[in-house]
Amino acid sequence: MARKTIPKVLIVVGDATETVDTLYPYYRLQEAGFEPVVIAPERRTYQMVLHEVRPGWTITKEWEGYQINADLAFADVRPDDYLGIFYSGGRAPEYIRYDEDLVRITRYFFSENKPVASVCHGVEIPAYADCVRGRKMATVPKCRFDLEVAGGIFVDSACVIDGSLVSGRTYRDSGHFVGPWIRLLEEAAAQTGA
Repeated sequence: MARKTIPKVLIVVGDATETVDTLYPYYRLQEAGFEPVVIAPERRTYQMVLHEVRPGWTITKEWEGYQINADLAFADVRPDDYLGIFYSGGRAPEYIRYDEDLVRITRYFFSENKPVASVCHGVEIPAYADCVRGRKMATVPKCRFDLEVAGGIFVDSACVIDGSLVSGRTYRDSGHFVGPWIRLLEEAAAQTGA
């Protein structure tokens, strides 16, 4: 009898990726029976951060968080091997969104209507890749401009579902939007027999 393969799901990171934004979906994927595959500009260790506006501050403050290893570089990703993708927040998206391979990967998931999730600054990647036009998304308010200038529709909510696209504002929304995204992955896995 053939052994069933574990469906794989991509998590996009870079240096200064937000720790909770990344680790919450990483472990929820494992819990749901998926294999999270971390991708980044290079296959190496990345420094995550704690990223929030603290009381008394009007801008984001940042501290070092845990580190995470990238399983693959963007250039080595064959997107059709994966069931879905997650765009983590933090400062990383602002810098990695220009990577041509990441743009290629992003456009694939949107064009194929595969389950996509984004939180906080993660919106900067599909916005740059021209994948949010006419789509409703949540993001942190300071990224509203990035979404709207690319033709997206900002919704200030803990969970926004627009077809196969699920999004939240910050890591504080993880308990609201990650579950619905995983349900979409489960439905996709059932349809493909994964």
